Amino acid sequence: MSKLASTVHDNRIVRKKLRSGAAAAFCASIALWATAPGACAQTPANDKMPNLASINFAWLAAGVHWFDPPAGLGRGPIRQDPAHHFHGNLDGPGQVTPDIGNTKDPVLKPWAAKQMQESNDEVLSGKRGLPFVAQSTCHPGGVPGQLLTPAEPFYFIQTPNEVWMIWQRDHMVRRIYLTDQHSEGVKPSWFGESIGHYESDGTLVIDTVGLSTRNSYLDWYRTPHTEKEHVVERFRLTNDGNALEVLVTVEDPDTFNEPLHMVQRWRKVKNPMLESVCAENNGDHFNKNLFPIPQADKPDF
Repeated sequence: MSKLASTVHDNRIVRKKLRSGAAAAFCASIALWATAPGACAQTPANDKMPNLASINFAWLAAGVHWFDPPAGLGRGPIRQDPAHHFHGNLDGPGQVTPDIGNTKDPVLKPWAAKQMQESNDEVLSGKRGLPFVAQSTCHPGGVPGQLLTPAEPFYFIQTPNEVWMIWQRDHMVRRIYLTDQHSEGVKPSWFGESIGHYESDGTLVIDTVGLSTRNSYLDWYRTPHTEKEHVVERFRLTNDGNALEVLVTVEDPDTFNEPLHMVQRWRKVKNPMLESVCAENNGDHFNKNLFPIPQADKPDF
């Protein structure tokens, strides 16, 4: 078994233990790790490692839709269908409307546009009360979709060999291995296999492959992808360390006619991690034909 594969196996066991504990114990484990010899959560070992991690602060998303990339960089994200005006929770008084992606966007391959239109039609016809949203149905958001998780913050743990991204929402954990080579024959999974490094200006660069496709989308418009999806993320601190920004590039030649470039932003908030269990109160009480939450066929143990 390769070193990276062994680490992945070990950390899957750690994840199960972490998810089964209470939030207080979870935060305590982070604190112990942060103060352990060689850990870099609070005091980076060198000027190349930005201070992203703390048990005293977190990162809260600026919204649920991607921002445009810098001018001249390339093709931006999928947008709302102009025929269906969007009115969100933060847009003042008025009826909130669903996310209806623009399936006529020429960047989409025909199969992807067709799949998105079928999802749109379900909502517009009333067959579904709400479209599929990973974070609202207790699914992992995938890469890069998990970065759009709203309302609840996420946290970093930084060590010399790994970076962990931990969302308060259901305590989803994504691991980035600080190495320069992917494993051979990566088996597709929710968050794929992510490797990364720090650049001289403190930018954290993450390269991800091996992403599964079922209920996995790039955005809230249900933009799909294939297992050929390749994602590169460039995280950097802004506003004197009080804000965080990522530039995401998605390549998938079987889904898009050219790479997509997207930006997400967060602000630093003083939020100790709380326990947030997604699977509670999971009934479709108003008969809206909502997407069900994941349920195991048999107990884990």
